[in-house]
Amino acid sequence: MLRLVLPKGSLEVPTLQLFTDADLTVRRSSDVDYRASIDDPRVDEVRILRPQEIPLYVADGMFDLGITGRDWVEETGADVVTVGELAYSKNTTDPVRVVLCVAQDSAVQSMSDLPQGSRVSTEYPELTRRALEKAGIQADVRISYGATEAKIPEIADAVVEITETGRALKAAGLRVVETLLTSRTELIANPASAADPARRHAMNQLYTLLVGALEARTKVLLKMNVSADSLEAVVGMLPAMKAPTVSELSGSGGFAIETVVEKSQVNILIPALKDRGASDVIELALSKIVH
Repeated sequence: MLRLVLPKGSLEVPTLQLFTDADLTVRRSSDVDYRASIDDPRVDEVRILRPQEIPLYVADGMFDLGITGRDWVEETGADVVTVGELAYSKNTTDPVRVVLCVAQDSAVQSMSDLPQGSRVSTEYPELTRRALEKAGIQADVRISYGATEAKIPEIADAVVEITETGRALKAAGLRVVETLLTSRTELIANPASAADPARRHAMNQLYTLLVGALEARTKVLLKMNVSADSLEAVVGMLPAMKAPTVSELSGSGGFAIETVVEKSQVNILIPALKDRGASDVIELALSKIVH
């Protein structure tokens, strides 16, 4: 039913892992094969291509559905529909930023401080031109095909680059002046495909699986037993999506409790629960959480 295109490059590994986690494993003959398949009746075809190209291919109807960053949708100006955001990037769950950078010792403090005619190197020429024009700066915008941060000061006066943490830019002796765009990974669709009820339903179902797998990465299921005397104290400590599930144990006068908690909290929570009277505490990994 759906022709799907996935990103090659920095988003490739985390995207393929996400699909595996969502039980939508992408299969191909080798790591360099651009054609792939997913054993799912909703997916007829899978290609793996550069994320820069994906918005235009989806807009042109070559694919019904694709994954790319908001940065490339804005750069290309492609007419696509956003099915939803996906909370992952190359190395983290945070969005990436498209930023204007200058040398650490530059006098430039904002985009409007750039001298007229400044040389600006970037992989995002259209997005950069629009931002500079809005700031009233006429600049010499030059496309970069990589190593953009290395072009200051000999080749460029400023660069527009993408960053997750800013560490690489700082290591290159650069300083972020302004953020042009905060970009998240998105599931995008061809407008005509998204307008078809059957295709849109299939798109939404795939998105549900992907989001469910992403949310499950950050949470775990805790199960424990507790006596009647300690029940109130233990339940009072437990966060939950709604409320902990409490079941009376047969013939023992105690209770079994189940709850979903943030994985980042369990190292503090489990010993504290034991201190309050919980026993037989089990931590279980989750595959999906679907609301």
